[in-house]
Amino acid sequence: MNKETDAGDSRSDPVRGSAEFAHVQAKAQARHIEKEAFQEGWRASASTIPAVLAWGVVSGMAMVKSGMTIWQSLAMTLTVYAGSAQFAVLPLLAAHTPLIVIFLTAMIVNLRFVIFSAAVAPHFAHLPWYRRVWYGYFNGDISMGFFPQRFPAHTVHQPAGKLGFFEAVCYPGWFAWQIGAIVGILLASQIPESWNIGFAGTLALIAIMIPMIINRAALAGVVVSGAVAVVAINLPYRLGLLLAVVIGMAAAMLADKFIVKEKE
Repeated sequence: MNKETDAGDSRSDPVRGSAEFAHVQAKAQARHIEKEAFQEGWRASASTIPAVLAWGVVSGMAMVKSGMTIWQSLAMTLTVYAGSAQFAVLPLLAAHTPLIVIFLTAMIVNLRFVIFSAAVAPHFAHLPWYRRVWYGYFNGDISMGFFPQRFPAHTVHQPAGKLGFFEAVCYPGWFAWQIGAIVGILLASQIPESWNIGFAGTLALIAIMIPMIINRAALAGVVVSGAVAVVAINLPYRLGLLLAVVIGMAAAMLADKFIVKEKE
């Protein structure tokens, strides 16, 4: 009865009817934009899937060979989703290191994600907190390679297409990592180390990174971060990785400022 009354009200009130129609059209248009953005994000990031899959296999093998049971390894890969942290804490787990040390080690290794989240967070500030937490779980190296390039800082107040693009970059990568890790966990004793799966994954990531060096600022960031990573490789807790990220980003920003001044 109420539905009939509402329908009658809409027909009798042209202003309300047109407002509802405009609202439905706006929602349909928004869904279309997100769908197209998802397809764009998938096309941009699909080439990363083999590398992510390979590194997932390596992480799965490493967990089992460190002494963890299959169920412990499955629980870790499904909840942690942080390859560098996993590799860093596995020797500590095997040595029965106190839990607080293991936790702090993982936190230090993953400090770069604070930088990544700070870069992406303003684009999703309009979302409720629980959705931001959800997307934060998936945010990582691959998304930081593609999202800021597609949506620079000046697009912060333009939300259209961002969720679709971000999901397309993150979700397939998550599934690829988990599939690879599960394969590595279940077949750890069957896959010989001579296959060098991790090295193949590294080569694949390099092949992906090279086309992303689109200007001199990006080149400066890559060169500097690579050099710092090599020089600081012996720092404890893989702090060299964090140092390389911070100094590489600073180098890219400085180079960009110099380039802008040259143009002026």
